[in-house]
Amino acid sequence: MRTVAVVGASLAGLSAARSLRKQGYGGRLVIIGDEPHRPYDRPPLSKDFLAGGIGEADLALESDDEDLRAEWLLGACATGLDTDGTDRVVRLADGREVRADGIVIATGAVARTLPGTDGLAGVHTLRTLDDARALRDELALGGRLVVIGGGFIGAEVASTAYALGLDVTVVEAAPTPLAGPLGETMGGIVSALHADHGVRLLCGVGVKGLSGETRVDAVLLDDGRSIPADIVVVGVGARPCVEWLEGSGVVLDNGVKCGADGRTSLAGVVAVGDCASWYDPHAGIHRRVEHWTGARERPDAAVATLLSWGATEPGVPRPPYFWSDQYGVKIQFAGHSAGADSVTVEEGAAGDRSFLAVYRRAGQPVAVLAMNQPRLFMRWRKQLSAATS
Repeated sequence: MRTVAVVGASLAGLSAARSLRKQGYGGRLVIIGDEPHRPYDRPPLSKDFLAGGIGEADLALESDDEDLRAEWLLGACATGLDTDGTDRVVRLADGREVRADGIVIATGAVARTLPGTDGLAGVHTLRTLDDARALRDELALGGRLVVIGGGFIGAEVASTAYALGLDVTVVEAAPTPLAGPLGETMGGIVSALHADHGVRLLCGVGVKGLSGETRVDAVLLDDGRSIPADIVVVGVGARPCVEWLEGSGVVLDNGVKCGADGRTSLAGVVAVGDCASWYDPHAGIHRRVEHWTGARERPDAAVATLLSWGATEPGVPRPPYFWSDQYGVKIQFAGHSAGADSVTVEEGAAGDRSFLAVYRRAGQPVAVLAMNQPRLFMRWRKQLSAATS
């Protein structure tokens, strides 16, 4: 290949660029990113960075002496992908085109918003560095924060704001927060951290809308209640950034539909990161894995597929892993809880917020969860990886 274009300049895109060079690709490398920033680490945005404990320089993913010999096109939004003979052409919003033999799609995801909230001051999502800057400045002023959505991002923001001294309420439409990734039993135990610290958690109720003329002053619930708010954070998930691929020949289905090695329906094109729905050979379904480790590890396989034009045999991806830090508690999870028919606490006690639990299906471990048990968790994570490989 003479030219490879990586579309997306966050962790997955950077990991793919590094993997290209590591696997011997010596040709032209173009990295396209819609944000103006160099690659940065997202997990601290809801924690240490939001709390003011670290600065922007601490988020950098590149080392000072790193040189990928790449052309960086930052602040450039991709709007289309065309095929022109053997070339693949990435169209940019400013009218430029990038022609390449191979394409790595790594455009990630964007935070979902609440309809009708555009232009209302005090309402935030948290996905990008610019989002975190704006929210950090507002949290520094104190006041009443309402977090809409009790998932991991919402819980981390609530934890950070609580530590900063704000009055915090979390609103979750589902009966049990985190039931999707963790299951109802463990989701209830982990989300009890809010009550442990005096943060109000309202479950099983949806949000009707927000009130306020120019700035938000309350969150209106479906049951008629009104929750006063000086700041609102909307943490209701993210959608994959794949609209620019419509009509390109790349099959889309909750993201870019990929094989177990990142290959797409279009030759010479692979996808990685939050926008990629990889085939899971164990479950027999496609999944989007929106975790740091997936963005870091899976580009190696996708790049091998790209450079071999699909001639390599796909391996088995490691079970997805993610972590969260809330109220001083380290939460770690690996695997998939969906389909598990049992979950048992193997070490520690849930009431102490220090335990390890194993999810099983037909007696075989399929996932593991830990709170404040990092050493034990890592041993179980290795066992889980060995079992699934």
